[in-house]
Amino acid sequence: MKKWMFVIFPGAMLAIFLTFFLSHKKEMEERKAVLDATAAKQQAEADAKKKADEEAAHRDAVKRSEERAKEEADKAAKKAAELAAKDKQVQDDTNKALAEGDKSAQEARRLEMELDNLHKQKDQLSQEAFTIDQQVELAKVARRNAELEEQRAYEMIANRADNSLMARPPAAVVPLLNPPPPSKS
Repeated sequence: MKKWMFVIFPGAMLAIFLTFFLSHKKEMEERKAVLDATAAKQQAEADAKKKADEEAAHRDAVKRSEERAKEEADKAAKKAAELAAKDKQVQDDTNKALAEGDKSAQEARRLEMELDNLHKQKDQLSQEAFTIDQQVELAKVARRNAELEEQRAYEMIANRADNSLMARPPAAVVPLLNPPPPSKS
């Protein structure tokens, strides 16, 4: 008997196990089905939520990208407007500087012409002063020549008068005018 005990006792235990196992197998399958359905439902809900979140994220990303694009476009438009304003300011300053440069160049030309006229007048006045000085010197030379000529004429007239008979006193008067030297005898 001892040998059969080794077979009977595990066989009975196997039968009891199979009874409990088979009776609970349906329950387990139902629980597994419920759990699978619940898991599938949760998975579907999670997938739906994930899909909704992805769509919301996509919409937010699209919205943000549109906002970013709009902001970038606004920044670009603002930058372009500022650049255009700066370009206009530079152009206006350039035009103003060119106008002032042209005005200054015209003023410089006018002043150069005035300076040239003044130089010509100075040269003309210098030439006139030189001519007048030359005439004065020539007049002085002519005056000296005339004075010398006059002196020569006076000398010539005086010499002729001295040599003329009319200018000599008669001989009787001559000794009185020129007494003879005393004689030493």
